[in-house]
Amino acid sequence: MERRELFSSIGASLKGEAPEKKTSFLRPPYFKDEALFRNECHKCTSKCDTVCEEEIIKISEDGSPYIVFNQNGCTFCDECVKACEFGVLNIEDKQNINAIITINQDKCLSWNHTMCFSCKDPCLDRAIDFKAMFMAEINDRCTSCGFCINRCPVDAIEVKVKNA
Repeated sequence: MERRELFSSIGASLKGEAPEKKTSFLRPPYFKDEALFRNECHKCTSKCDTVCEEEIIKISEDGSPYIVFNQNGCTFCDECVKACEFGVLNIEDKQNINAIITINQDKCLSWNHTMCFSCKDPCLDRAIDFKAMFMAEINDRCTSCGFCINRCPVDAIEVKVKNA
């Protein structure tokens, strides 16, 4: 927790306000305002998760959608947007998924001199480069689609929510 967050939290508790929680969810790539998930999604019947062809959208306890990459990745097919009744997801707000994808060099087979292209093969964006035949790195073409994550045989690909 940063100093600013600490003092904001203390100030809020003195005023009787609940401290603002930051999200730790990966969201579908079609939103502009995180607050809409909290304010609107609980009114919905959760259609976005049923139309997801890759079955990566799940529904949290508060009724809002989030993404889980344990089986597949996002194809950016726009079906969740079409199913969104309350305008939380909009095609105009299409963006990369709110994640930072990294390769843990200590775990990665390629970084440890074993030839492995398991992450590169499913990457449709050509976002994984190899220095020589080893040392996999994610480049700036990464959309955080997640297709590489479950393909890694040693779980060396890590996902963190941006701004969480």
